Amino acid sequence: MSENCTHNCETCSAKCSSAEKQKPMTEPQNKMSDIKNVIAVVSGKGGVGKSLVTSLLAVESQRKGFKTAIIDGDITGPSMPQSFGIHEKAVGSDLGIFPAKTSTGIELMSLNLLLENEKDPVIWRGPVIAGAVKQFWTDVVWGDIDYMFVDMPPGTGDVPLTVFQSLPVKGIVVVTSPQELVSMIVDKAVKMAEMMNIPVLGIVENYSYFECPDCGKKHHIYGESHIDEVAKEHGIATIAKLPINPKLAAACDKGMIELSDCKEIRDLADAIIK
Repeated sequence: MSENCTHNCETCSAKCSSAEKQKPMTEPQNKMSDIKNVIAVVSGKGGVGKSLVTSLLAVESQRKGFKTAIIDGDITGPSMPQSFGIHEKAVGSDLGIFPAKTSTGIELMSLNLLLENEKDPVIWRGPVIAGAVKQFWTDVVWGDIDYMFVDMPPGTGDVPLTVFQSLPVKGIVVVTSPQELVSMIVDKAVKMAEMMNIPVLGIVENYSYFECPDCGKKHHIYGESHIDEVAKEHGIATIAKLPINPKLAAACDKGMIELSDCKEIRDLADAIIK
Protein backbone atom coordinates (compact mmCIF):
# COMPACT_ATOMS: atom_id res chain seq x y z
CA MET A 1 0.00 0.00 0.00
CA SER A 2 1.27 3.50 -0.89
CA GLU A 3 2.24 5.86 1.95
CA ASN A 4 0.01 8.47 0.27
CA CYS A 5 -3.06 6.23 0.47
CA THR A 6 -6.11 7.89 2.09
CA HIS A 7 -7.93 4.54 2.54
CA ASN A 8 -10.78 5.85 0.39
CA CYS A 9 -10.51 4.25 -3.05
CA GLU A 10 -13.10 6.60 -4.56
CA THR A 11 -11.07 9.75 -3.92
CA CYS A 12 -7.51 8.51 -3.38
CA SER A 13 -5.04 9.08 -6.22
CA ALA A 14 -2.50 6.57 -4.92
CA LYS A 15 -2.02 3.41 -6.96
CA CYS A 16 -2.06 0.42 -4.65
CA SER A 17 -3.28 -3.16 -4.51
CA SER A 18 -6.45 -2.20 -2.64
CA ALA A 19 -7.47 0.15 -5.43
CA GLU A 20 -6.87 -2.54 -8.02
CA LYS A 21 -9.20 -4.89 -6.17
CA GLN A 22 -11.90 -2.17 -6.12
CA LYS A 23 -11.89 -1.69 -9.91
CA PRO A 24 -15.09 -2.90 -11.61
CA MET A 25 -14.66 -5.91 -13.88
CA THR A 26 -17.41 -4.94 -16.32
CA GLU A 27 -16.30 -4.16 -19.86
CA PRO A 28 -17.15 -0.79 -21.45
CA GLN A 29 -19.88 -0.63 -24.04
CA ASN A 30 -19.19 0.45 -27.58
CA LYS A 31 -18.99 4.26 -27.58
CA MET A 32 -22.10 4.38 -29.79
CA SER A 33 -24.14 2.25 -27.36
CA ASP A 34 -26.28 3.12 -24.35
CA ILE A 35 -27.68 -0.09 -22.84
CA LYS A 36 -29.69 0.46 -19.68
CA ASN A 37 -30.80 -3.00 -18.51
CA VAL A 38 -29.20 -6.40 -19.18
CA ILE A 39 -31.11 -9.59 -18.36
CA ALA A 40 -29.47 -12.99 -18.86
CA VAL A 41 -31.57 -16.07 -19.59
CA VAL A 42 -29.87 -19.19 -18.21
CA SER A 43 -30.42 -22.90 -17.76
CA GLY A 44 -28.58 -25.61 -15.94
CA LYS A 45 -28.90 -28.01 -18.86
CA GLY A 46 -29.66 -27.94 -22.56
CA GLY A 47 -32.93 -28.61 -24.31
CA VAL A 48 -35.25 -26.84 -21.88
CA GLY A 49 -36.31 -24.01 -24.20
CA LYS A 50 -34.03 -21.22 -23.02
CA SER A 51 -33.75 -19.64 -26.47
CA LEU A 52 -37.55 -19.72 -26.84
CA VAL A 53 -37.99 -17.91 -23.53
CA THR A 54 -35.33 -15.35 -24.49
CA SER A 55 -37.00 -14.56 -27.79
CA LEU A 56 -40.47 -14.35 -26.24
CA LEU A 57 -39.28 -12.00 -23.49
CA ALA A 58 -37.65 -9.78 -26.10
CA VAL A 59 -40.84 -9.75 -28.16
CA GLU A 60 -42.89 -8.74 -25.10
CA SER A 61 -40.38 -6.03 -24.19
CA GLN A 62 -40.60 -4.57 -27.70
CA ARG A 63 -44.40 -4.69 -27.57
CA LYS A 64 -44.29 -2.70 -24.35
CA GLY A 65 -42.57 0.09 -26.25
CA PHE A 66 -39.04 -0.50 -24.98
CA LYS A 67 -36.08 -0.50 -27.35
CA THR A 68 -34.94 -4.11 -27.13
CA ALA A 69 -31.88 -6.13 -28.11
CA ILE A 70 -30.69 -9.73 -27.97
CA ILE A 71 -27.19 -11.17 -27.69
CA ASP A 72 -27.19 -14.75 -28.90
CA GLY A 73 -24.59 -16.02 -26.45
CA ASP A 74 -25.07 -19.68 -27.34
CA ILE A 75 -22.17 -19.49 -29.81
CA THR A 76 -22.04 -23.17 -30.80
CA GLY A 77 -25.82 -23.48 -31.08
CA PRO A 78 -27.10 -20.09 -32.24
CA SER A 79 -30.83 -20.26 -32.95
CA MET A 80 -31.99 -16.66 -32.60
CA PRO A 81 -31.62 -15.64 -36.27
CA GLN A 82 -33.76 -18.60 -37.34
CA SER A 83 -36.47 -17.79 -34.79
CA PHE A 84 -36.73 -14.24 -36.13
CA GLY A 85 -36.31 -15.16 -39.79
CA ILE A 86 -32.99 -13.34 -40.21
CA HIS A 87 -30.45 -14.79 -42.62
CA GLU A 88 -28.53 -11.78 -43.96
CA LYS A 89 -25.01 -11.07 -42.71
CA ALA A 90 -24.07 -8.40 -40.20
CA VAL A 91 -22.02 -5.49 -41.51
CA GLY A 92 -19.46 -3.23 -39.86
CA SER A 93 -17.49 -0.02 -40.16
CA ASP A 94 -14.81 1.82 -38.23
CA LEU A 95 -17.44 2.37 -35.52
CA GLY A 96 -17.95 -1.36 -34.95
CA ILE A 97 -20.32 -4.16 -35.97
CA PHE A 98 -23.95 -3.29 -36.64
CA PRO A 99 -26.57 -5.75 -35.36
CA ALA A 100 -29.36 -7.10 -37.50
CA LYS A 101 -32.85 -5.75 -36.94
CA THR A 102 -35.97 -7.92 -36.79
CA SER A 103 -39.27 -7.04 -38.45
CA THR A 104 -40.52 -5.28 -35.28
CA GLY A 105 -37.22 -3.49 -34.61
CA ILE A 106 -35.46 -5.78 -32.11
CA GLU A 107 -31.67 -5.48 -32.44
CA LEU A 108 -29.97 -8.88 -32.72
CA MET A 109 -26.37 -10.10 -32.77
CA SER A 110 -25.45 -13.73 -33.32
CA LEU A 111 -22.38 -15.53 -34.60
CA ASN A 112 -24.55 -16.97 -37.37
CA LEU A 113 -24.74 -13.45 -38.78
CA LEU A 114 -20.95 -13.47 -39.18
CA LEU A 115 -20.42 -16.94 -40.65
CA GLU A 116 -20.02 -17.34 -44.40
CA ASN A 117 -22.40 -20.29 -44.21
CA GLU A 118 -24.88 -20.26 -41.32
CA LYS A 119 -24.86 -24.08 -41.24
CA ASP A 120 -21.10 -24.27 -40.61
CA PRO A 121 -20.23 -25.62 -37.14
CA VAL A 122 -18.32 -23.47 -34.66
CA ILE A 123 -15.51 -25.65 -33.31
CA TRP A 124 -13.94 -23.36 -30.72
CA ARG A 125 -12.59 -23.84 -27.22
CA GLY A 126 -14.32 -22.28 -24.24
CA PRO A 127 -12.16 -19.16 -23.77
CA VAL A 128 -12.54 -18.23 -27.46
CA ILE A 129 -16.31 -18.65 -27.25
CA ALA A 130 -16.44 -16.51 -24.10
CA GLY A 131 -14.32 -13.85 -25.83
CA ALA A 132 -16.75 -13.72 -28.74
CA VAL A 133 -19.67 -13.06 -26.40
CA LYS A 134 -17.71 -10.29 -24.71
CA GLN A 135 -17.06 -8.70 -28.12
CA PHE A 136 -20.78 -8.71 -28.83
CA TRP A 137 -20.99 -6.31 -25.89
CA THR A 138 -17.92 -4.16 -26.56
CA ASP A 139 -17.69 -4.08 -30.37
CA VAL A 140 -21.31 -3.98 -31.53
CA VAL A 141 -22.98 -0.62 -32.19
CA TRP A 142 -26.21 -1.17 -30.28
CA GLY A 143 -27.37 2.41 -30.01
CA ASP A 144 -29.96 3.34 -27.39
CA ILE A 145 -31.32 0.14 -25.77
CA ASP A 146 -33.73 -0.12 -22.84
CA TYR A 147 -33.57 -3.90 -22.36
CA MET A 148 -30.98 -6.34 -23.62
CA PHE A 149 -31.54 -10.09 -23.24
CA VAL A 150 -28.58 -12.47 -23.34
CA ASP A 151 -29.35 -16.02 -24.43
CA MET A 152 -26.77 -18.07 -22.55
CA PRO A 153 -25.45 -21.54 -23.34
CA PRO A 154 -26.50 -24.16 -20.76
CA GLY A 155 -24.48 -24.82 -17.64
CA THR A 156 -22.16 -22.76 -15.45
CA GLY A 157 -19.03 -22.60 -17.62
CA ASP A 158 -16.94 -19.99 -19.40
CA VAL A 159 -19.69 -18.00 -21.12
CA PRO A 160 -21.99 -17.49 -18.09
CA LEU A 161 -18.98 -16.55 -15.97
CA THR A 162 -17.78 -14.09 -18.62
CA VAL A 163 -21.21 -12.52 -18.96
CA PHE A 164 -21.70 -12.20 -15.21
CA GLN A 165 -18.28 -10.59 -14.80
CA SER A 166 -18.09 -8.48 -17.96
CA LEU A 167 -21.65 -7.19 -18.41
CA PRO A 168 -23.70 -5.18 -15.88
CA VAL A 169 -26.32 -7.90 -15.54
CA LYS A 170 -29.42 -6.62 -13.75
CA GLY A 171 -30.74 -10.12 -13.09
CA ILE A 172 -31.33 -13.55 -14.56
CA VAL A 173 -34.29 -15.64 -15.64
CA VAL A 174 -33.81 -19.38 -15.08
CA VAL A 175 -35.44 -21.83 -17.50
CA THR A 176 -36.09 -25.43 -16.53
CA SER A 177 -38.39 -28.39 -17.21
CA PRO A 178 -40.54 -30.58 -14.91
CA GLN A 179 -38.27 -33.59 -14.39
CA GLU A 180 -37.18 -34.04 -10.77
CA LEU A 181 -33.54 -34.35 -11.88
CA VAL A 182 -33.73 -30.81 -13.22
CA SER A 183 -34.38 -29.42 -9.74
CA MET A 184 -30.79 -30.22 -8.83
CA ILE A 185 -29.57 -28.60 -12.05
CA VAL A 186 -31.61 -25.48 -11.31
CA ASP A 187 -30.01 -25.29 -7.88
CA LYS A 188 -26.59 -25.05 -9.54
CA ALA A 189 -27.63 -22.20 -11.86
CA VAL A 190 -29.32 -20.26 -9.07
CA LYS A 191 -26.42 -20.74 -6.66
CA MET A 192 -23.97 -19.50 -9.31
CA ALA A 193 -26.03 -16.32 -9.64
CA GLU A 194 -26.09 -15.96 -5.86
CA MET A 195 -22.30 -16.34 -5.71
CA MET A 196 -21.99 -13.58 -8.33
CA ASN A 197 -24.44 -11.37 -6.41
CA ILE A 198 -26.91 -11.32 -9.30
CA PRO A 199 -30.63 -11.50 -8.43
CA VAL A 200 -32.95 -14.12 -9.92
CA LEU A 201 -35.86 -12.20 -11.46
CA GLY A 202 -37.96 -15.23 -12.29
CA ILE A 203 -38.03 -18.91 -13.10
CA VAL A 204 -39.72 -20.53 -16.09
CA GLU A 205 -40.80 -24.16 -16.25
CA ASN A 206 -41.11 -25.12 -19.91
CA TYR A 207 -43.01 -28.24 -21.07
CA SER A 208 -44.91 -27.95 -17.81
CA TYR A 209 -48.06 -29.63 -19.13
CA PHE A 210 -50.13 -30.30 -22.23
CA GLU A 211 -53.67 -28.99 -22.33
CA CYS A 212 -56.04 -31.15 -24.35
CA PRO A 213 -57.68 -29.00 -27.04
CA ASP A 214 -60.88 -31.08 -26.80
CA CYS A 215 -61.59 -31.35 -23.07
CA GLY A 216 -59.22 -28.75 -21.62
CA LYS A 217 -57.67 -31.21 -19.16
CA LYS A 218 -53.99 -30.66 -18.33
CA HIS A 219 -51.69 -33.65 -18.73
CA HIS A 220 -48.26 -33.60 -17.04
CA ILE A 221 -46.37 -35.57 -19.68
CA TYR A 222 -42.92 -35.06 -18.10
CA GLY A 223 -44.12 -35.66 -14.56
CA GLU A 224 -45.56 -33.49 -11.85
CA SER A 225 -44.06 -30.04 -11.45
CA HIS A 226 -41.51 -29.36 -8.69
CA ILE A 227 -40.93 -25.74 -9.63
CA ASP A 228 -42.93 -24.24 -6.77
CA GLU A 229 -40.77 -26.03 -4.20
CA VAL A 230 -37.56 -25.00 -5.95
CA ALA A 231 -38.71 -21.38 -6.21
CA LYS A 232 -39.71 -21.30 -2.55
CA GLU A 233 -36.36 -22.73 -1.48
CA HIS A 234 -34.52 -19.91 -3.24
CA GLY A 235 -37.02 -17.15 -2.48
CA ILE A 236 -38.04 -16.66 -6.12
CA ALA A 237 -41.48 -15.08 -6.29
CA THR A 238 -42.05 -14.89 -10.05
CA ILE A 239 -42.88 -18.22 -11.70
CA ALA A 240 -44.11 -19.02 -15.20
CA LYS A 241 -45.30 -22.46 -16.30
CA LEU A 242 -45.28 -22.87 -20.07
CA PRO A 243 -47.43 -25.59 -21.65
CA ILE A 244 -46.27 -27.75 -24.53
CA ASN A 245 -47.35 -25.63 -27.49
CA PRO A 246 -46.71 -26.88 -31.03
CA LYS A 247 -47.67 -23.47 -32.43
CA LEU A 248 -44.73 -21.82 -30.65
CA ALA A 249 -42.33 -24.44 -32.01
CA ALA A 250 -43.70 -23.90 -35.51
CA ALA A 251 -43.34 -20.13 -35.16
CA CYS A 252 -39.64 -20.54 -34.29
CA ASP A 253 -39.05 -22.90 -37.20
CA LYS A 254 -40.70 -20.48 -39.63
CA GLY A 255 -38.94 -17.38 -38.27
CA MET A 256 -42.24 -15.92 -37.10
CA ILE A 257 -41.76 -15.78 -33.33
CA GLU A 258 -42.76 -12.10 -33.31
CA LEU A 259 -46.30 -13.09 -34.34
CA SER A 260 -46.71 -15.49 -31.43
CA ASP A 261 -48.63 -14.98 -28.21
CA CYS A 262 -47.82 -16.63 -24.89
CA LYS A 263 -49.83 -15.47 -21.88
CA GLU A 264 -47.45 -17.04 -19.37
CA ILE A 265 -44.44 -15.17 -20.76
CA ARG A 266 -46.52 -11.98 -21.00
CA ASP A 267 -47.28 -12.22 -17.29
CA LEU A 268 -43.58 -12.83 -16.55
CA ALA A 269 -42.60 -9.84 -18.68
CA ASP A 270 -45.10 -7.66 -16.84
CA ALA A 271 -43.38 -8.58 -13.57
CA ILE A 272 -39.74 -8.01 -14.59
CA ILE A 273 -39.85 -5.43 -17.42
CA LYS A 274 -40.98 -2.03 -16.17
